[in-house]
Amino acid sequence: MDTKAFKRSLNSSENYHRKGFGHDAEVSDVMDSEYQSDLIQHIRDSQYSLKRGNVTILLAQAFGFCWGVERAVAMAYETRQHFPTERIWITNEIIHNPSVNQRLREMNVHFIELIAGEKDFSGIENGDVVILPAFGASVQEMQLLNDRGCTIVDTTCPWVSKVWNTVEKHKKVAHTSIIHGKYNHEETIATSSFAGTYLIVLNLKEAEYVAHYILNGGDRTEFLSKFKNSMSLGFDPDRDLQRIGIANQTTMLKGETEQIGKLFEHTMMRKYGPDQLNQHFLSFNTICDATQERQDAMFELVDETLDLMIVIGGYNSSNTTHLQEIAIDRSIPSYHIDCVDRIQSSDRIEHKPLHRDLEVTENWLPQGEIVVGITSGASTPDKVVADVIEKIFALKAALSMV
Repeated sequence: MDTKAFKRSLNSSENYHRKGFGHDAEVSDVMDSEYQSDLIQHIRDSQYSLKRGNVTILLAQAFGFCWGVERAVAMAYETRQHFPTERIWITNEIIHNPSVNQRLREMNVHFIELIAGEKDFSGIENGDVVILPAFGASVQEMQLLNDRGCTIVDTTCPWVSKVWNTVEKHKKVAHTSIIHGKYNHEETIATSSFAGTYLIVLNLKEAEYVAHYILNGGDRTEFLSKFKNSMSLGFDPDRDLQRIGIANQTTMLKGETEQIGKLFEHTMMRKYGPDQLNQHFLSFNTICDATQERQDAMFELVDETLDLMIVIGGYNSSNTTHLQEIAIDRSIPSYHIDCVDRIQSSDRIEHKPLHRDLEVTENWLPQGEIVVGITSGASTPDKVVADVIEKIFALKAALSMV
């Protein structure tokens, strides 16, 4: 399939919409009332610090809704307003935040169900309106919806689209796209659908395995087994790793993406020589500015003396998980929660440790004077962050009265 030609054709269709519908003012007012917080604005105005009683809150200087997320949610709200009676679907969560997705359900937006791990599009009919989320959708899904005569509202973040353009460039010159990402994440699924030959690496360790294979060869059967879920159909490591280009899921750790890029650049230089590098290696900057800003702010925050760290965001949010990793690397007691209800009391908090299921930790809130670091993923509204901060203040105030 010529994915670039298909996208050009889709872009020119009257049933395809990549901008709003002119309801900006009304939607902005609604979103401000539902997602913004006077408390958070006050903390921003107070150098990202606020003390009440024996609690000092230090807020990361970049956190929460990014421009791409805010744009996607606003477009979904506008879609409901512009099509008040039509059936509206969305191919996935609009963003990785439970409260925002629940709000869309309350607005009678239907979410495509997963049946046996596959999306069930059987209920979508000609004339239905379908929203593509901020992470994008695969080119196969777009084609299906277009063929079915749907009105498509595409809220894909432009940074994600930039990565798609990058893998298209790799494909044009017959380079394999090595994508730093999670093979089962919606964004990476979409990106790989625009690629030609591709291989997805989760982290630096997997990248080093691939680099070693490029330089030294190895067990082909083991390689194919290791990446069985993470490569294009018919992938051959002995053939397809001779010319490579780098891309990434936009929410991965910036530093690790850069390390992976440098690793493969040096690998191809050693393999083919500096004079042949440009024939065998391509690299474009596809790191999302918002992801980078939030990670940089988190690195600054964990340099402070903190008694604990609260990271707020959806449990399936990749960028939130990477913020949690930064705190854990500094050995700061850290709790990843998706909403204020996870804070059950001053003695109990339900949270998600890295790579584990939800669990409850007791005696999580220290006695006496404490400094609490707070950040949130790019899909988390300010109001959710404010609710968590108010809960911590209230619990500590109650403890001091005992």
